[in-house]
Amino acid sequence: MTKDLLDKASKAYFEGSPFLSDQEFDALAKKEGYERVGYNPDDRRPHLFPLYSLQKVFEGEDTPPVYKSKVIETPKLDGAAISIQYRKGKLFRVITRGDGTAGVDVTDKFFGGNIVPKKLYPQYTFSGATGDYIENNGILQVTGEVVASKEIPNARNYAAGALNLKDREEFSRRNLTFIAYNVEPNISSTYDGDMSHLEYSGFNTAMDSEWDEFPTDGKVFRVNDNTEYLVLGFTSHHPRGAYALKTREEGIETTLLDVIWQTGKSGKVTPVAILDPIEIDDAVISRATLNNIAYIKSLNLEIGCRVKVIRAGKIIPRVIERVSYDIEKNKT
Repeated sequence: MTKDLLDKASKAYFEGSPFLSDQEFDALAKKEGYERVGYNPDDRRPHLFPLYSLQKVFEGEDTPPVYKSKVIETPKLDGAAISIQYRKGKLFRVITRGDGTAGVDVTDKFFGGNIVPKKLYPQYTFSGATGDYIENNGILQVTGEVVASKEIPNARNYAAGALNLKDREEFSRRNLTFIAYNVEPNISSTYDGDMSHLEYSGFNTAMDSEWDEFPTDGKVFRVNDNTEYLVLGFTSHHPRGAYALKTREEGIETTLLDVIWQTGKSGKVTPVAILDPIEIDDAVISRATLNNIAYIKSLNLEIGCRVKVIRAGKIIPRVIERVSYDIEKNKT
């Protein structure tokens, strides 16, 4: 049941309409040991290079990897990942993340406007750090994140949802920015060198700024030396030469007093937790969203149990987990 819920949540996330917050998803994924990332869209095109997820390291809980050489720190942007293929320096194809090996072709949306460069300068003719460029027939894959300003409500959904729009004119009117954080094959011996080349070609890059105007979800740490990065290799899910450092919201404990069902403006009926009032960020919280019946079952919630509550995005109260039975017994 929980795995099915996480599968659906993962698909919804990459389609731009998530029904679980990052904190709720992370809490359930940790509980179930769930590691799948992305989903398989119906109409797929392959990425030239896989779009791996990053190993999550939670501050105060996990020990981060230790590397021999210089490490680059960049913000972990929270938008919609895409890969952009250039053939002989010219824009050729744009693909959504999908399951990391293939995604949906959205090229038509990017030939208009100035979200990404149409040509690369210089048009690289050298082999690059890995010697792959000439063998790859002059094709480069630039990977990054389509993001929207934090001032836009549900900015992550706004950005991801734009990629699903059928109307190219409507897409062009969206206030979107593309920020690059990878290029393959490498065009320099170092990661910061790669980013400098992309910046020269007209890209915004993850190294240019903290990008505080856009949603972020932690920090990314990556080995700077590209040879070391490649030698470290990859698991089936993530590179060993990089990781994402995140802070898990601890949540405030309280008691679940009741569950009521609330009808929204769209007519959708959702469960709401009635809580023993608690204070979070100077606000008194007595109600929190529970998403749907599958989420309630996944957390094994029942009236009278102890739960942890957060304010997702410092705004929306959410129940993220049930406190273990042992902890509950110790409190009585």
